[in-house]
Amino acid sequence: MTYKEERASGITAALGRTIMVQGTASDVGKSLITAALCRIFTKDGWRTAPFKSQNMSLNSYVTWDGKEIGRAQGMQADACGILATTDMNPILLKPSGEMKSQVVVHGKPLRDYNAKEYREKYLPVAGSIVQASLRRLREAYDIVVLEGAGSPAEINLKDRDIVNMRMAAWADAPVILVADIDRGGVFASIVGTLELLEPEERDRICGFIINKFRGDVSLLQAGLDWLEDRTGKPVLGVLPFMPGLELEDEDSLSLSKQQAAALHSDGAKLQRELDIAVIQLPRISNFTDIDPLRFETDVQLRYIEHAGQWGSPDAVILPGSKNTIEDLLWLRETGLAELIHKHVSSGGAAVGICGGYEMLGSKLYDPLHIESSVEETDGLSFFPFEVRFTEQKKTVRVEGAGQFNGDASPAKIEGYEIHMGEVNWQQADQSMYRPFLIREHRSLLEDESPSPYEAEGASSPDGKLWGTFIHGILHNDDFRRNWLNSLRESKGLESLPAELRFQERREAAFDRLAEHARRYLNTALIYDLLGLPEEGAR
Repeated sequence: MTYKEERASGITAALGRTIMVQGTASDVGKSLITAALCRIFTKDGWRTAPFKSQNMSLNSYVTWDGKEIGRAQGMQADACGILATTDMNPILLKPSGEMKSQVVVHGKPLRDYNAKEYREKYLPVAGSIVQASLRRLREAYDIVVLEGAGSPAEINLKDRDIVNMRMAAWADAPVILVADIDRGGVFASIVGTLELLEPEERDRICGFIINKFRGDVSLLQAGLDWLEDRTGKPVLGVLPFMPGLELEDEDSLSLSKQQAAALHSDGAKLQRELDIAVIQLPRISNFTDIDPLRFETDVQLRYIEHAGQWGSPDAVILPGSKNTIEDLLWLRETGLAELIHKHVSSGGAAVGICGGYEMLGSKLYDPLHIESSVEETDGLSFFPFEVRFTEQKKTVRVEGAGQFNGDASPAKIEGYEIHMGEVNWQQADQSMYRPFLIREHRSLLEDESPSPYEAEGASSPDGKLWGTFIHGILHNDDFRRNWLNSLRESKGLESLPAELRFQERREAAFDRLAEHARRYLNTALIYDLLGLPEEGAR
C-alpha cells in the first residue's frame, strides 16, 4: 500500500512526512525557500503545511480565528493555499524592550520574559507544546515543511533548543542546510556548521542549498565538487539571486534594502508624482502594511528616520509600533513630531496605522507598564481621544467598508487588528471622525450570525488626516487608489484607475518563486528524502 493509499484508507494512523530547512545563519533565505517548497509540493498535489516551532518577529500575522503568529508562517500558509493556524507557529516572541520579549503562545500573549527567564523557566515546558502542534499538522497534511531559526550551531543555545536540531529529531525530519553565498565564505559557513554539530545532528543533514548566487555557476563547480567530497553530502541546488520577488519580509532590516532597490531601479532621483514618507520608528511593527505602495507607479515611497530626510512629502505615514509611547517620545526628540504638525497644519496629508493611530490622540496612558515604563504622555493631539493600554490584546480579522472623506464612495476593506491600546473618545459626537464601518471576519467563516458593523478609526472632515487600527488597510486595492487619487487631486493631477491588484500580484510571485526553485533544485532527490513520488500526487 502506498503512502497516499494508506492516508486515504483510514486504516492506519499514518502521519504526514516532514522535511526541515535550516540555515548557516539568519537571513540566508530559509523562509523563502520554505515557501518555495510549500508551493511546489502543493502544486504537485500534496496537502502541505508550514511549521516553525518558535519565531521572533514584530511583523506578525493574524489567523482567521483571531490569533497571532509570525508573518513568515502566515505567508507560507498562503503559499500552500490554506488558512494559517497557530499550530504552524505555536510560540511567537515579540521583542518589547532591551533583552525582553512578549511571549505569545498559540496566538495569545502569555507574559513578558527577559531572555534569561525565558530560557530557564519557559523553554523546559515549551517542547511539549511545539511537539503537540507538529503532530496535529502531520495528522492533517501529507507534508509538513519545518523552518529553523538562526543557525543550528549556536553552542550557547543548543541545550534548550526547540527550533533547530532537537526539533528535527522530534519530527524525524531530514534537514536541508541553506547558506548565503552573497555574504561570502559560503564553504566555510557550511563546513564550519557541520563541524560544530554532534555526530547524530550531522547525520540528519541530507544536503545543501547555496542561495543568492550571482554569476556563472560553472565557475563554482570546483567548489561544489570539493564540498560534496569533503562532507559526503549532496548539493541539492544553487539558487541564483532573484531580484524583485515582491514577497513580504519578516525583518524590518529589509526596509533599507527596499529603499536601495527603489533608488537603483528608478535612478538616484525619483520622478514619481506622489511623494509618500513613512516614519521608520525604532520599534516599527507590521511594516508590511506599506508594501502595496511600493508597486504603485505614481508613488515615490521613502522611509525616514531623522528630520534631515523630511523633504516635501505629499503624505506622511505613521506605522505600527511595539512600544507606542517610547516611539512617540522619539518623534519629539528627533524633531519629526514638530515637522508632522507643520505638515498637517499647512494642509498636508497624514495617516496613522495602529500605534501610529494611537499617537494621533490627545493622551496616552500606560499605568500597568504594558508597553513602556512611561505611564502617560501627551499625544500629537490631532483627534479628541485618549488611549489606555490594557492587559488584554485584541487580535481579530475584520471586513467592512471605508472612506476618508465625504466625497469618496466607500470601498470594501478587510484587514486585521493587533493592539493592546483602547481608544476612548472625549466628546459625544464622533460621527464626523469615523471613516470605517467594520465587523469581525471570524463569524462569517464559522457560519454564525454576522457580528454587527461598528465605527472604527478617525478622520478629519476633509479626509487629509486619518487613522485606523486596521493592519493591511492599504492592501485593499480600491480603497488605496481612492486615497492616492485624493492626494493627486490636491496637487491638480488627474485620478488614475485602480490597476494594481496586490493579491493577484502576490500569487504570481509565489508561482514565480516555485518555478525558480524547481528549475534550480534537485526536486527528485528532495522527494526521495520525503519517501514520496515526485509526480504521483498530481
